[in-house]
Amino acid sequence: MTVAIPSLNWLRVFEAAARCESFARAATQLNMSSAAVSQQIRALEDRLGKRLFERHAHAVTLTEAGRAYLPSVQQALLTLESATDGLFGTAPDQQLFLRVIHIFAHGVLAPGYGVFMDAHPEVQLNLSTAVHNIEAAQGFTDMQIVFGAPQAHGAEGDYLLGEVLYPVARPDIAAQISTSADLFDYRLIEVATHRAGWASVFDHLDIVPAAARYSYVDSTNVAMALAADGVGVALARAPASDRAMREAGLVPCLDIDLIEGREAYHLIYPSRAGLRPAAKVFRDWLLEWSVEFERNRAL
Repeated sequence: MTVAIPSLNWLRVFEAAARCESFARAATQLNMSSAAVSQQIRALEDRLGKRLFERHAHAVTLTEAGRAYLPSVQQALLTLESATDGLFGTAPDQQLFLRVIHIFAHGVLAPGYGVFMDAHPEVQLNLSTAVHNIEAAQGFTDMQIVFGAPQAHGAEGDYLLGEVLYPVARPDIAAQISTSADLFDYRLIEVATHRAGWASVFDHLDIVPAAARYSYVDSTNVAMALAADGVGVALARAPASDRAMREAGLVPCLDIDLIEGREAYHLIYPSRAGLRPAAKVFRDWLLEWSVEFERNRAL
């Protein structure tokens, strides 16, 4: 049975009461009476058919159902607040809501963030990150930086950077790997969400990975962390992963040519003509920064 979406005001009261752990404190924060808060919480519970709070003498605590419901309510309210402020708040043309795949934010965007803000102090950049594209598509944004097929995420977009792959490991492990066969003495850490991975490496080396042992993870940052702890050999995905690789203290294994990946990073948005001024400024800067970033890395 489908339950109708509850009143927005009920959800706002629920979130405040959960955060304050008190109907009275929530009432003060919302400029309501305690009785009104209690009444709206009861209406929400009736609508959902579940108790959300355990009532105590001077406080309330969330039930299991309440704890499960709270994060989604908070995210929905935050998304609505961000969208409203961005579109209708003070100087909306200078607001920019940007959601970025985490490794790109960490490895490519962060080094240029201060450069952009110094050049454009009038822009209010609201940056959020996501590990996967499906997360990047959630909530209100002016623009997104995604990895993979751009047409799946936005009507228009721009190519930013590709990726090249090569094996990396802790220096003591890398020193033990002088031939491709030596790779199979270690666990191979695979990012399962990428189209290009260890299979691409083995195709490039023209070997059959019959003895390979894999550990699967969902992000390159985690792969680098595991490699840094000696779990095995990871794949660098340059240039976005260069910073994570340095911070993890990893070095290349084997002297092989860089292997071209199958996907790339793209900046996407609903319509270039419809971009707000801050988004247009950022787009122009990012296209130049991506070229400069890749050029400097190659030097």
